[in-house]
Amino acid sequence: MIKSLAGVAVTLLVAAAPALAQTIYPIDRAEILVGAKFDFKVEFPGLVDQARLKVTLNGADHAAVFGQSGTFIAREAGKDQSALLLRDVSLARPGPVTVEVSDGTQSRNVTWTVYDTGPRKAKNVILFIGDGMSPAHRVAARILSKGIAEGKSRGKLAIDDMPHMALVATAGSDSIITDSANAASAYATGHKAAVNALGVYADRTPDPLDDPRVETIASLAKRAGLAVGIVTNTEIEDATPAAMVAHTRRRAAYDAIVAQYFDAKPDVLMGGGAANFLPQSAAGSKRKDDVDYLARFREAGYPAATTAAELSALAAKPATRQLLGLFAPGNMDGALDRKFLKGGGVRKFPEQPDLTEQVQAALTVLSKHDAGFFLMVESGLIDKYAHLLDMERAVYDTIMLDNAVRLAKDWAKARNDDTLILVVADHNHPNSLVGTINDDMTAVPNVPLRERVGVYDKAGFPNYPAPDAEGYPSRVDVSRRLAIFSASLPDHYETFRPKLDDPNEPTVKGDQGDTFKANDKYKDVPGVVLRFGNLPAMIGASVHSGEDVILTATGPGSERVHGSMDNTEVFRVMVDALGLGAGK
Repeated sequence: MIKSLAGVAVTLLVAAAPALAQTIYPIDRAEILVGAKFDFKVEFPGLVDQARLKVTLNGADHAAVFGQSGTFIAREAGKDQSALLLRDVSLARPGPVTVEVSDGTQSRNVTWTVYDTGPRKAKNVILFIGDGMSPAHRVAARILSKGIAEGKSRGKLAIDDMPHMALVATAGSDSIITDSANAASAYATGHKAAVNALGVYADRTPDPLDDPRVETIASLAKRAGLAVGIVTNTEIEDATPAAMVAHTRRRAAYDAIVAQYFDAKPDVLMGGGAANFLPQSAAGSKRKDDVDYLARFREAGYPAATTAAELSALAAKPATRQLLGLFAPGNMDGALDRKFLKGGGVRKFPEQPDLTEQVQAALTVLSKHDAGFFLMVESGLIDKYAHLLDMERAVYDTIMLDNAVRLAKDWAKARNDDTLILVVADHNHPNSLVGTINDDMTAVPNVPLRERVGVYDKAGFPNYPAPDAEGYPSRVDVSRRLAIFSASLPDHYETFRPKLDDPNEPTVKGDQGDTFKANDKYKDVPGVVLRFGNLPAMIGASVHSGEDVILTATGPGSERVHGSMDNTEVFRVMVDALGLGAGK
């Protein structure tokens, strides 16, 4: 369902795009790290005489600056449109750059800011991403895992207990609303991107794999001799983890993304998504070819774990310096299902590791690399549950993220705090904590559930049982629960109750093609309210919102985190901490 949303978004955006969109890549006001590789492209609206073409950077011919003249394409994609393309170029000096392009009759210019980094401050960088984690998720996680009395929390989350904080703007190059692809790509590259794009500027060609590329932090770290780890509980090919290495206009190009993972060879790679590693002849495969990437990774020296026990055992071996973990064919299951309800895919795959176990294994393996490392950790199901209006599962996975961050902070503290740790969402969901739901049907019978939503002084405090050692209450179906609602709604039946069997499915396919309607599964739940949505009928789930997200940070280099920032600046914080500028 979520993948279809991304496809709808692209259709809408393409339809609304101006005929003569940005034609110089990187785009105007791009910020570029000294020595980082990128593709330079100029797209012309019509045919151009190459002899009349002039492209300069600060007045100097582009061929002299980049060391190559590039490829002139007389008719790009068979159309009456010319283009100039240079692959894998870089800039050697910091400072402002003005790019001027003239075809003899028309001209255009853009400006870039080229920056360098100072000396290295951190041995390691760990970027935690709570995909779609809104402030409501954080507050709810704090209330459930720490408790609250007389208006004061009984403790702090690890993600909040950090010395530096900022609000981060998330808009993309083509829209005020991002998806996980271009949102994570901004963190990974320092460049803005379009919806669905990973590590590229989305050009006008139909091929999703030929767009102008920008180098990712994983590539920069590898070139500097550092180890790289990518950890998620979604499919490893999903947008956020893929953004660390991939270059494609189409985030759903899972087969190509797996191939790019193999080419990039991160030292630690773990999550779900095993189906796209297996040849199409294998049971459960989703590949469209017969390439066996599980076998290829093993041949390249990666031991492979498929269960929590295998993961722990392989990571502990002194010889393990690379590790592949694939724990489910698709997305892994969240904390509420794995630990308590046993819903979702837990019945088939009961031995999936917790995110904390994945992080512990990643730190064990990566710390064997003396030069240091970059590690991205995603709690990705927060987003997927938020799309499905499944608030309890989203909150439990926020608690799980907090446990993973606490583990990493303790690990770093034991090593003289030589690690920069950042915690951020890639984008928001329009979720709000508005009060509580009083579901004590025996005390006050025959009152519609809608009238049981307590606000202001009627909200009081929830009565979840005391959390266990990991911060999880043993039950979510208590009589006074948190009321978290979304501002973006498809047509659905609102039950006001947690889903105790499987993750929520608010919609099903509609009677007309490419539409959705409310899922009749919830129609007869006592007290149910039919909600007519505020989203187009082609949207089957809640959608992202455009508010700023919260970034917290600790460790060397974290002092750069403050005030209001753009998502591209998160990349700059990380490369500066690692000193990844040219020659460093």
